[in-house]
Amino acid sequence: MVHALNHIGDLLELSGAGRFRSGAYRNAARAIRDMPTDQLHSLVRAGELAQVRGIGPSTLSVIVELIETGESSYLERLRAEVPEGLVELLDIPGFGPERISKLHADLGVDSLDTLEAAARDGRLAALPRMGSRTVAKILAGIERVREQRGMALYPHALVEANLLLVVVAGHSSVERAAVAGMVRRKCEVIGEIDIVAAVRGDCAAVAAELTSVPNMREPSKATDGSVAVRLVDGTRLNLHCVQAGEFAVALWRATGSPEHVREIEQHAKTRGLTVARNRLLDTKRTPKPIASEAEFYAALGLPYIEPELREGLGEVRAAIDNELPALITADDIRGVLHCHTQYSDGSASIDQMVASARARGWSYLGISDHSRAAAYAGGLSTEAVYAQHAEIDRINDELRGASSDFRVLKGIEADILIDGRLDYEPELLDQFDYAIGSVHSRFALDQAAMTERVLRAMDDPHLTILGHPTGRLLLRREPYAIDIESILAKAAALGVAIELNADPRRLDLDWRHCQVAKRLGCAIEIGPDAHSVAGLSNVEIGVGIARKGWLGPADVLNATGSADVLKWAVSRRAGA
Repeated sequence: MVHALNHIGDLLELSGAGRFRSGAYRNAARAIRDMPTDQLHSLVRAGELAQVRGIGPSTLSVIVELIETGESSYLERLRAEVPEGLVELLDIPGFGPERISKLHADLGVDSLDTLEAAARDGRLAALPRMGSRTVAKILAGIERVREQRGMALYPHALVEANLLLVVVAGHSSVERAAVAGMVRRKCEVIGEIDIVAAVRGDCAAVAAELTSVPNMREPSKATDGSVAVRLVDGTRLNLHCVQAGEFAVALWRATGSPEHVREIEQHAKTRGLTVARNRLLDTKRTPKPIASEAEFYAALGLPYIEPELREGLGEVRAAIDNELPALITADDIRGVLHCHTQYSDGSASIDQMVASARARGWSYLGISDHSRAAAYAGGLSTEAVYAQHAEIDRINDELRGASSDFRVLKGIEADILIDGRLDYEPELLDQFDYAIGSVHSRFALDQAAMTERVLRAMDDPHLTILGHPTGRLLLRREPYAIDIESILAKAAALGVAIELNADPRRLDLDWRHCQVAKRLGCAIEIGPDAHSVAGLSNVEIGVGIARKGWLGPADVLNATGSADVLKWAVSRRAGA
């Protein structure tokens, strides 16, 4: 559903319909993205979906048709009108609909292949404002799009997986079903959605029925109950239908990475056991009854290994040695520190952000709007800083008057300038409770220069937290060149916390580097980088990434109270 609406938006923009019409479908996709399927269906039946913000008359009719038939005649008509390859060109950095349309008209470009041909034979470079460096960037972008074809950000894939799960679980022959694979492991980008279903009757027949619905393409032949199909946006669905007694082992197998599965199979052999497809066999090749994944691991003499850890990166050895970490949970988060408001580029007031934070059970909220150098994001002037601080003082006074122990902290996301200085003078930085330092410009520096820039910034005792330390935008922009291990080592030595930016487009620090940070004793701050009330929910995604990085509550700065956060910032300024 969400994929279909976004796809309509892309096709409309490429057809020249304009951003208003295409934006209506993207707004509709956002409006229903986090809506449970049963709620969506109830609103349609009651005729109340039109009252949902973001749903208009045209998008309403498409949603109703998708719900009732699983298809959209409007989507099919647009597909017939717009060359399929043009949509993929939107994923190349710097390529918008206007540019794509012009290349289509001037050079006949209608796919990645024809664009690459035009780049390599000189036709692209001959166009105005198309020098050799631009062509080289376009070729690199083409390669990146090919590598990321069919990939989706975690929250988008999670929504799609849950919608597919409802379809699978609703089949009359399905007894139970669960999402597995990369989604269950909470990978940052998802190329495949895996669903395991326990069924009655013939597994292959049920799988074939489930994957013959509209909006699924290129189904493979069901083999032993497993079948793969392509969704309309290129995402792959792997459906595994098994008998009820095989469900637990099948769920384990479909969840773990190939490396994890291989290591567990090897460990089983050391105990005289065999993992044969979706069954665990004893020394006499007799299937052992396994009712859950916990029972499966226990039968192998292992503690339960959380799904996020099943990457084949040491978790099996740690389980054997009984050294698995106690992982952080969302309930361990006491507050958050990276939030934007209407003072810069956020959409909510401080009062609105505070009300939402309190409703989540947190005990503090740090406001960290952009600094002056980020003019494109409404960075705060000195006058705006003092006005914001006065408002925060007013809110804290009201909270104390209501006998609330909730506290609003005065933070800033200060740009790390090209020479490594933090934006604002030291006297103004002294007025904040803490400062997040982030790189927002000059991403093309070489590794030595970028690393030196950030290392120099950490010498400033005002810097409490290093924000989104590699600058990546998943599926859009590669990390800038930086020696991240040197950064983490210095942060650990100086007591600078490193952000795990929980915006699903960033998820930066990468979870693999979280493991390095943990070994070095570097504190991690999970920051939602929230620009709205809804953006505070990013914390839950960040916690999932922290768990993948083996982090526990003791590793995370904002799993402590506000007094501890302030103590951390004060110790930094004292040079401790």
